[in-house]
Amino acid sequence: MLTTLMLQAASTGMELSHFAAAIGAALAVFGAGLGIGKIGKSALEAIARQPEAANDIRTTMIVVAALIEGAALFAIVVCLLVLFV
Repeated sequence: MLTTLMLQAASTGMELSHFAAAIGAALAVFGAGLGIGKIGKSALEAIARQPEAANDIRTTMIVVAALIEGAALFAIVVCLLVLFV
């Protein structure tokens, strides 16, 4: 299926760099979503096991989620730069 999409994009005159940028941005968003989901799941399990540490766990979860979002945003910006170069 991916080969079909690439051939179709090439036949319409679309550069493969545009196609690669779109795939890269999609993978960055997908990976960030999975990462933040796993962080949320693990944090909820940790809070269920140790309710007295809920504030520390929540703070750590928010910091790590922000770092993942920052990395995903950086990846999307790089993919957008590929489109304009």
